[in-house]
Parts: sequence; C-alpha cells; structure tokens
Amino acid sequence: MGEHDVRESISSREVRGFTRAILGDLRALEAMLEREMIEDGVRRAGAEQEMFLVDTDCRPMPIAEELLAGLDGGSFTSELGRFNLEANLAPRNLHGSFLRDLESDLESVVSTVNRAAATFGARVLLTGILPTLRYDDLALENLTPQPRFRRLIDALARLRSGSFPIHVDGIDVLDTEFDSVMLESANTSLQLHLQVGQHEFPGVYNLAQLITGPLLAAATNSPLLLGRRLWHETRVAVFERAVDVRSRAQLARGHLSRVSFGDAWLNGSILDIFRENLERFQVLVTRDVDGDPLAMVEQGIAPALSALMLHNGTVYRWNRPCYGVADGIAHVRIENRVLPSGPTILDEVANAALFYGLMLGLEDCYGDVSTRLSFDHAKANFVAAAEHGIKAEFNWIEAGKVPARTLLERELIPAAREGLRRVEVPSTDIERYLGVIEERVASGQNGSSWLLESFDAMHAYGTHEARCSALTRAMLERQSSGEPVHRWQPGQVSMQPEQSNRPRTVRDIMSTNVFTVRPEDVLDLATSIMEWRHIRHVPVEDSDGCLVGLLSHRALLRLHARSAGDAEQQPTSVERVMDRNPVTVAADTQLDEAAGKLLDAESGCLLVVDHDRLVGIATERDFLHAAYRR
Repeated sequence: MGEHDVRESISSREVRGFTRAILGDLRALEAMLEREMIEDGVRRAGAEQEMFLVDTDCRPMPIAEELLAGLDGGSFTSELGRFNLEANLAPRNLHGSFLRDLESDLESVVSTVNRAAATFGARVLLTGILPTLRYDDLALENLTPQPRFRRLIDALARLRSGSFPIHVDGIDVLDTEFDSVMLESANTSLQLHLQVGQHEFPGVYNLAQLITGPLLAAATNSPLLLGRRLWHETRVAVFERAVDVRSRAQLARGHLSRVSFGDAWLNGSILDIFRENLERFQVLVTRDVDGDPLAMVEQGIAPALSALMLHNGTVYRWNRPCYGVADGIAHVRIENRVLPSGPTILDEVANAALFYGLMLGLEDCYGDVSTRLSFDHAKANFVAAAEHGIKAEFNWIEAGKVPARTLLERELIPAAREGLRRVEVPSTDIERYLGVIEERVASGQNGSSWLLESFDAMHAYGTHEARCSALTRAMLERQSSGEPVHRWQPGQVSMQPEQSNRPRTVRDIMSTNVFTVRPEDVLDLATSIMEWRHIRHVPVEDSDGCLVGLLSHRALLRLHARSAGDAEQQPTSVERVMDRNPVTVAADTQLDEAAGKLLDAESGCLLVVDHDRLVGIATERDFLHAAYRR
C-alpha cells in the first residue's frame, strides 16, 4: 500500500507543492531515458509475499504489529489490516536456479513468521481471501495504526463522500457497503517483479498484459467472501470496487479506476504510464522531498524519484510499472499483482514459473502483441479468468475463441518450458514447477475449484459460518502438508465439529438464509411462506431493510382462534399481527447468555441483528442442535 514515510495531514498548498515535485521527477525520468541511464541487459526476478495471520479457530488474528517487533524489519512489513503481513524477498537474476531459490526463500519467510506467531497462538495461512472473515473483521479498529494507512483511508473516504458500496455477482450475490476501504484487507497476493531494460519495457509490458488472463485462470484461489460464493478470483472484483472513488461524472465518462487493467496497449515508454497516473488520479498522500532530481541526473546521479514513486504506489494497476535505485544504478520493472497467495508454496512457485516462463518464451514468438490482438480482448480475457477461473474461455492470437485449459496445455505451458530453458533453468526444476501447472490444468482443479467443491460437499454441515470454519481448517492442514492443490481431495472435510477453546456464540448456530416480509404485506403471504418452507418464524423488515417486527406461528394461531367463524374476514396486513418488540441479540453473544434470552422469548426464536439490520435467526431447534453436538 505504499511508502511508510508520509505526512499525517496535508493542506491544499502542500498537495500543490507535492504535485510540482512529481512533475519534477517526471522531467528527471525523461532525461534519464534520453541519456539511457536505466540499467540494461540484466533481468531480475523479485517477489512480495502477503499472508493472513489466523488463530486456532482459523479466524483472523490482529497481531501484525506485535509480530513485527520481533521480526527483521528489512524483510517484513505491515499491510492495511492488522491480521495481514508482507515479506519482501531479495531480487535474483532471472537465470539458473532462481525458481528453486524463490521456493527456499518463501519457505524461510513462512517458517520465520510461524515461529514468531506461535507464541501468540497464531499461524500463517496463504490464501487469496480468508473464508472465515466477517464484517466486523473489516472495521477500522483492525486498521494498522500507521500514518500511511490512516492518511490513505481518510483521503479515499473524502473522495468517496460516503460509504463504499460493493456488489459482486457469482453463484451467490454480495450486495453491501462499508464505511471505509478496509475491505481491501480481505485480499492477499504473491506479487512478482520482473526487471527489464528501458527500450524493451513497452513490448515486455504489453506481453505481461496479454498473459495475465491465462496466468490467472490457472491460479485462481479466492472464490469465497463473507460466506458468499462469488468469482473464482473474487480479489479482482473486491480490490477494484473497494477503492473505487470515481464520481458519477467520471463513471459516465468511463474514467479509469485506481485499480484497473488499463484501457490500451502501451505504445510509448514507461514514462507514459507514470504521466497518465498523474493526469487521471489525484494526489492522496505526500512526503518531504529533498534535492533537485533533474540536477542529480545532470551530474550522472540516479535520483530516487520519491514523489513520483509515492504517487505511483497509490495507483493499483494489475501490471504496475516501477522504478528503483540499487547500488546507485536505476532500473525499471513490472510488478504483476494478479496472483493470489497460496494454496501452497509449491503452487505459488509453479505460478511464478508460468509467469516468468511465458515472459521469456513468448517474447520472440509473438513479437509486437499490440498488433496481434485487440486490447479489449486481452482485458476481457482477464475478467473472464477472474470470474470463471480454469473454466474460462479466451479470444487469442490466431486461435479465436479457445478454452483456457486448451490454450494452456497446447501452447502456453510448452512456451513457458522453452522460456525457462533459455535462461538455463535446470530441467528438474522446470519439471517440478511447470509439471505442477500441467497436472493442475489437466485435472481442472486449482485453489478456487477445490474451495467451491469442498464448500458444496459440506452442505449438511450446518451454517455457512461452520462450513467456512471447517473448510479453512482443512485448507491450513493441506497447506502444511506441502502437497500441491491439484492433489487435494475435495469434499473430504470432517463433518464433526472441531474442539475449540473459544466460547461458542450465536454466530456459530444462526441461519442467515432468512425469509422476511414487509409490514404492509398481506398476512396470507407470510402464512404461505411458513407452510412452504416449514418454518415457524418470519421476521418483518421495512423498505429500508430495518427490522421492525416478527411474525410467529403462535401469533397466527391466536389470530385464527379469535377470528374462527368469521366467514367474511377481510385480508389482514402483517403489521396488525406482528410482534413489534421481538427479542434480539448480537451475533457474538455467547450461547449461554443467548439461551437465557431464548427462554424469555415467547416466539421461540432470537433475531440476530447488527445496527438494526437483520443478519440471521436462531431458533429453539438451532439451540437443541448445538446442545446435542456439544
């Protein structure tokens, strides 16, 4: 999410001054490109590993600051949520054993964090979206307490001027809103970096855009969010919507979001993307900037371009251009941000092998991809991959419409093998990593398909909450084994409830599949719903979705007794019969306390609410099941 060193509050005057600093950095970069001061002839690979921290119940555990106090600050850093952590891996030359070295580095990182986390009863889980996340986990109280995050949150909220609505259609539908961009903390990824020379950058960048769709299709691992089955890579939809601060006018004009795939092939230089970032997107954060970067260039010194890079860090292209200076030498690189974390380290390195192999193997084969396929097709391929994963279909060069699995098996995996051979990756390593991709594609099972199949196989396990918990525990166990995801057995999760030291709450037993009526509805509708669905309680909501009452089977029996013999009874509205003061509880109420409330509830159920909004229902039957399973 960008630099740590930012000002906690800024004025309009400071924004104007910082914008001038960005313009100065752009002029300096232009001069560097003209003088060919960017490192050339060397390709390096780097990575950033994001991860979730979970407790013994596989729930998010907000202990990142405590962990960082005992970890190497140079390698580890915080992320937006206090239950996220990021590790920055040292870059390596794109040659020989770099993939095996990447696997070793990732294993070391995860082992280091797991050792530190064990003292808090926590573990690392690698997944694109944690299935056990709840709405309250995404509250501002779990925002990492650092100026850069607070400043970014405040700036985006000011631009939004209200809540952040989220709508994603999948098997289920998520249609809700948040009061901040904290939903972005639901995402973790493996970000891959590729350093290239300045002259080759445009062509290589376009190639990265082209292959992002097939790469993602093979690697999706984020189908579940807040108990809903959405896209195969829901991270894409969530990230784009979570920080979408475009005005209605900008939306009407098709203005790019701060998170985007882009809208055209790159036909100029890396400078054009940096310029567009300033043209299209407001400055959100600032920092102190020293020195004259153009004067440094004239002296042959590579400047940090810190103003430009800070602003660039607030624009989240799925393939993001980056600039840096190492040992006094400037370089440019592409940061591919599309891959989710997990399911295992081996799976992640296999995904990296596909990315780097394709970047090396297709460069000469395809030539200028901007003349071979329309950008709209490349963008549509990316969206199709995010929505459908390995089952996606693409429009491809000279192939027309082709299934993702066919394209990968027949063309892309062989091209990736050839690309890795060119940089002398050992054949054993090529087989280890691309063999995983090949078997995964042949089986049709990647992380998201395993999660969805397992979730569906657990339909008899109880509530969505219980299913997500058991599924996440199974994912953690399989991840620890190191077996790649295509070998995981779906639907084999234990149906016995897990023992936990955490007190059980209403959330563990409540049903969220609730049928409701409105106060003005005819009573016959409510009675019909009860008959059709074999239920005894129907909550009543107004047109704004606020809970206003409860209609129970007992109330209907009383009404029937009073009106017996009245042959000309007129249609009655729900509000005339409903209980206007039903017994309510919060989802995190402990079961013992809730059971006491249930005894006092004449209706025989508890309505579960959050700020007057109905989120579930817990009936006598639910409590009996909970007591039996205990």
